[in-house]
Amino acid sequence: MSAKARAEARKQRDKWKSKRWYTIRAPRFPWDFKNIGETLGESDEHIFGRVYSMTLQEFNGDFTKMHILLKFKVTSCVGQDAITQFIGHEHQNDHVRRQVRRYRGKVDAVVDVVTKDGFLIRMKPMIITQNRVKTSVKQSIRETASETIRTTAAKMTYADLQKIMLSGELEESISKVVKVIYPTKTCVIRKSQLLQEGVENNDGPTLDEIHAQEARLEAEMKAKKAALLAAAAAEDATDQDVEDEGEEDSADEQEVVAEETVDEVVEEEATEEATEEAPAESSDDDLSTIPGVGPATVTKLQDAGFTSFASLLDAGVEGISEIKGVSAALAEKIIAHLS
Repeated sequence: MSAKARAEARKQRDKWKSKRWYTIRAPRFPWDFKNIGETLGESDEHIFGRVYSMTLQEFNGDFTKMHILLKFKVTSCVGQDAITQFIGHEHQNDHVRRQVRRYRGKVDAVVDVVTKDGFLIRMKPMIITQNRVKTSVKQSIRETASETIRTTAAKMTYADLQKIMLSGELEESISKVVKVIYPTKTCVIRKSQLLQEGVENNDGPTLDEIHAQEARLEAEMKAKKAALLAAAAAEDATDQDVEDEGEEDSADEQEVVAEETVDEVVEEEATEEATEEAPAESSDDDLSTIPGVGPATVTKLQDAGFTSFASLLDAGVEGISEIKGVSAALAEKIIAHLS
């Protein structure tokens, strides 16, 4: 590569930077400029004529129609919006093949119809009979189905025909008239194609109204999301406060229990030290000889200052029963024994 060629290559601009996103919208009538996808393009001229395909499930959320492909062709651009025209639909080939079975009859037809507003559409119905049938029966079924399609389409606009064709109402009408000739298993419009456009219907909301509605819905969704997040944050904060209060109460309780435990230990140690250090009063009275008075009760009586029988008799039942751990019945028993 020469130096001149390399210089030209460096000067070449990046085409991706010049491209922009376009919002693909369904026709105004009957789909009210529904947002059906996005596409990239350098300019409006590059977008014109593009065909966008999607399943009917993606279009309206009907899972039973996931085998039907819709086709939309871009006809104009308004700002960042690419306006399309519905140009037909078709059933996926694998779905069509699954309908055909041995010992059944298949009837195909090609019907060109003109709607009330001048649109020319080619429709291809497919009818599967319960059993094999003769050629004459197939011909009768084909003629009856074709006549039903022509009669129905001639009374409707292209938009109305789209509705009954995609919803299955047209197929049900065909099935009813064909069953009179021979029982059928399946009756579908497996393909449709727009051959010539007619008079467009301008009914429905404008594109500005659709943008305003979408902006309002987006704002409502953001407000709901913010409210939910705020409620969740407040709930988390409340739960955290409750946990903190529970932890503080638990800590206080533990502290109180620890203090009480320390006090008890200190008191016991002090009692033991006082018992060890204090000289025992000389007395010939053995309190343990009193019936019902054990070593623990003797210690309680001595701690209370009762070291002799005389001191017990002077205190009486009331004085002895005031000692913690000594009941009134035991006090009466002691006084009765000493008396």
